Amino acid sequence: MSRTAKILSLAFIAFWLLTAFAPALIAPGDPLAINPSQAFAKPGAAHLFGTDESGRDIFTRVIHGARDSLFIGLAATALGMGIAIVLGTISALAPKWLDESILRVLEALYAVPSLLMALLIIAFTGPGVGPAIIAVGLSTAPGYARLVRSQIRTLRSSEMLEAATVLGRGQWTKVRNHLVPNALKPLLALVTLGIGQAVIWAAALSFLGLGTPPPAPEWGAMLSAGRTYLHLAWWMSLFPGIAIVVVAAGATLIGRALGGKVKAP
Repeated sequence: MSRTAKILSLAFIAFWLLTAFAPALIAPGDPLAINPSQAFAKPGAAHLFGTDESGRDIFTRVIHGARDSLFIGLAATALGMGIAIVLGTISALAPKWLDESILRVLEALYAVPSLLMALLIIAFTGPGVGPAIIAVGLSTAPGYARLVRSQIRTLRSSEMLEAATVLGRGQWTKVRNHLVPNALKPLLALVTLGIGQAVIWAAALSFLGLGTPPPAPEWGAMLSAGRTYLHLAWWMSLFPGIAIVVVAAGATLIGRALGGKVKAP
């Protein structure tokens, strides 16, 4: 990995952590404050990214929207990976009949496009931030679970595990201290890539009106609102869209920096 890529990765992490936890340092205004007299103001010195139909500052909304968008991406990835660890570990260590049964279910779910599965889940749970996290998390779990299973099955015959057996370690101790931690290390880069993908899917759900409800400053919801006025105020959709692309590209850059070469589920 080049020095430039490392610097860019660190700068990306620092900037988005700042926007997520302290957005007021960059954009001190209120993202929900309306000013009808400034509606559809073009990007300029007064409003860097322009304003929307209610006179709300787009720059302020994009910066404050990082918290919701990144939270959904991180929470959904954590949920998907947590489910994957449980299912993948059980499948890898279970008797053959149970392993085959779990694997067949995972393969069937993996064959369904993730965004389509998220939409199906939302249809049962209803729209909102919580359902969006659950939907995106569950849709990513099958792919992660197959990889966890594969890693653990490989480690079962490793010298490390044989040494733990000789030392009298119990099954649960071997799973907790040796199998799961070592199985997850190669997947760290893949999980990083998955965060960027989860942000995109969460934005897609909000764009369809199934995620964070307006007027919350969430990027997908802002894109959806801006499409109505695309001919009049192109900046309403452009800048939230750029934010989504930058986060996805940055997550990919970090994933590659960590050495990830596995295709994301």
